Amino acid sequence: MRGEVAYATSKAALAGVTATVAAELLELGIILNTVNPGPVNTGYMDPETTDRSLDELDRYIQSTPFGRVGTPEDPAELIGWLSSAGSWVVGQVLTTDGGFGL
Repeated sequence: MRGEVAYATSKAALAGVTATVAAELLELGIILNTVNPGPVNTGYMDPETTDRSLDELDRYIQSTPFGRVGTPEDPAELIGWLSSAGSWVVGQVLTTDGGFGL
């Protein structure tokens, strides 16, 4: 993630402590997982708010498996599933990135 050292570091740290914190919280009856949503446009990729060239970004996005970045609904579906049917999933880092990481 060129130019995003602080952001990438914080994501790596969160992923790195997930299993340890999940084990400690499980003793209290709390189930913890980490969701890694990949690129989700929460407004920072809109023309009026971006700090990057949208031409370059658009070309990159077109080369990805689904040809789009995520919407807030994409990771929300995984979180909803974890909240209802995912009670046996504990201490995992789950990536929901539409194939960006491939």
